[in-house]
Amino acid sequence: MVKELAEKLVENISKAVRGKDEKIRFVCAAMFAGGHVLLEDVPGTGKTLLSRALAKSVGGEFKRIQFTPDLLPSDITGINFYNAKEQEFVLRRGAVFTNILLADEINRATPRTQSALLECMEEHQTTIDGETFGLDAPFFVIATQNPAEIQGTYPLPEAQLDRFMIRLALGYPDREEEIAVIGGAASFGAEERLAAVCSKEDILNAQKEVNECKANDVVCGYIADLAAATRKHVSIKLGLSTRGAAALKRMSCALAAIDGRTYATPEDVKKAAPYVVPHRLIYKGYSRDGAGEDVLKQILDSTPVPTE
Repeated sequence: MVKELAEKLVENISKAVRGKDEKIRFVCAAMFAGGHVLLEDVPGTGKTLLSRALAKSVGGEFKRIQFTPDLLPSDITGINFYNAKEQEFVLRRGAVFTNILLADEINRATPRTQSALLECMEEHQTTIDGETFGLDAPFFVIATQNPAEIQGTYPLPEAQLDRFMIRLALGYPDREEEIAVIGGAASFGAEERLAAVCSKEDILNAQKEVNECKANDVVCGYIADLAAATRKHVSIKLGLSTRGAAALKRMSCALAAIDGRTYATPEDVKKAAPYVVPHRLIYKGYSRDGAGEDVLKQILDSTPVPTE
């Protein structure tokens, strides 16, 4: 079921986002695994377009927040305001009360506002004036940010980065696809004309199927070895946390389910690691984003891959 659903979503989204089928597949896998996605790339590569196309492809509720320095936490979660006519306080629900939330340019808001998403993303609930409200299921956050721009931005703290199951960059299209986009083959507003190809119930069923996907002791041991290797590497100050290792396992299971299997393999782990691990590490001597993929490649190459 997960394999067929992923194929339908990729086919539909690729009508608006051309030449990025593999990246779309990883975004779908993160959603099926119950995680969230951080799209980090320069402007004009289709980050927001992919998010909107995914929302149109899923028959759930979609909301978008444009993050700015003056955005308040209550703009995200909601607020109790006094209704003078009714002479009572009324809850105005924020944008997190939805199924798919696009947090556009998330690093433009202050850390105080960014932190309003922490409880929502991890526990699927939010607290407003001391009262806790559950969020609808599924709840999936796609955040975008431009890593090349630093003026007027606030880098995401480690706790916030850890809430994202994967971080990926779409990159520029190849020559043929770029010519097609420039020439109008991928017309402006294509995502608005997309029809939903699945319901939110389909997503919940896919998440249940991924949750039932098996990762045996050999696979879990391999993930634990990779986590331990990140903690011992000379270039890494702070390695992969246990929560990060658990996220790597879930993402591996999602990729296995998309391939039509009910069990994860070490190859699934190696395929998922470049998207799950680097943004969770803190490096020595350079920024946390610098050369993370190279360090991970060293770890993947040096850690023995188990055979069953």
